[in-house]
Amino acid sequence: MLPAGVSVEPVSHRPPVAVRPVLLHQHWADVVFLHWPVPVERVAPLMPAGVHPDVHGGTTWVGLVHFRMVRLGFGPLPGLPWLGDFAETNVRLYSVDDEGRRGVVFRSLDADRGLPVLGARGAAALPYSWAPSRVHVERSAGAASTVRYDTVRRWPGPRGTATHTEVRVGGPIAEPTELEHFLTARWALHTSRLGPRGRTTVRWPNEHPQWKLHTAELEHLTEDAVAAGGLPGVTDAPPASVLYSPGLPVRFGPWRRVRTR
Repeated sequence: MLPAGVSVEPVSHRPPVAVRPVLLHQHWADVVFLHWPVPVERVAPLMPAGVHPDVHGGTTWVGLVHFRMVRLGFGPLPGLPWLGDFAETNVRLYSVDDEGRRGVVFRSLDADRGLPVLGARGAAALPYSWAPSRVHVERSAGAASTVRYDTVRRWPGPRGTATHTEVRVGGPIAEPTELEHFLTARWALHTSRLGPRGRTTVRWPNEHPQWKLHTAELEHLTEDAVAAGGLPGVTDAPPASVLYSPGLPVRFGPWRRVRTR
């Protein structure tokens, strides 16, 4: 529960502030969003200290998100060829901290490049795993028509955790709903880091243009990543929201400690 008197920042397709300085820049391409509603009490124990489940429509949400990372780069330097290009699959929850700032909490991030996994686990304290992946995108008139992601986790595990997702892409969404903004326009991540004074919660802000979202239809899903992330049974039901985006550029600024109450 949020501390008394704290106001939650509004849902917006624009970042509340510009990130400065830029520590990381990247492009997310062929993004697939699958989402399920989840009772708040199931998610609350999975949050870092000072962070709570964010709620829309009386429930919180869990997301299974796939995308292609393109040209990951650092600061003012250009994006890295090959090493900075990889497929990523993450399981994420929706969060709001004791200062009323919205974000996401990652339960897992699977990437098919080993070196970025090691770097992100060490420097950013994020739960990355190495997961060899295959991405297949069928295009019609230059636009994606079908997108498939296949991943199998190898290290550190649980070894063998897999996702196999295929969606058929529909038309563009002219005006996203408030729920669609809530699920996609998230301007920070919350995570727990071990520092000289023990474990603390930090907020890592990002900025990007407004998402260009498309409707999408789920053609196939078999996965156990959500269960491995602490939420068994959630994906037994069809997702309540399926979205696609051709992608956008993203920039991350420096993280800051969350003041807990």
